[in-house]
Amino acid sequence: QVQLVESGGGLVEAGGSLRLSCAASRRTVSDYVMGWFRQAPGKEREFVAVISWEGSSTDYADSVKGRSTISKDNGKNTMYLQMNNLKPEDTAVYYCAAGSRYSGRYSKSSDFGSWGQGTQVTVSS
Repeated sequence: QVQLVESGGGLVEAGGSLRLSCAASRRTVSDYVMGWFRQAPGKEREFVAVISWEGSSTDYADSVKGRSTISKDNGKNTMYLQMNNLKPEDTAVYYCAAGSRYSGRYSKSSDFGSWGQGTQVTVSS
């Protein structure tokens, strides 16, 4: 089973940018549909972005569309989420996940069987 480790979170001012990374081990990122989810305090985990096995298809939640880019680097066995023009409402713990089902914008947690430990993103106003 793939193991996932996120990094790149932190504290940033509104309007700033962050790039989250998700490093995979034991298996390669090209073997999986991979996604990003986030969970804010007191809220349910929600879908952010997803990328297909070969990386040719991507989709985003409406809340981040136009401000975020999901990508894979098969050579580094790593997935990324570039987030720009960050807003306070983007504050959450961000999780990367690996699965075998591509559902595009309808992706849900149950589509993914492997999860990282999460990385905190805090956006100050």
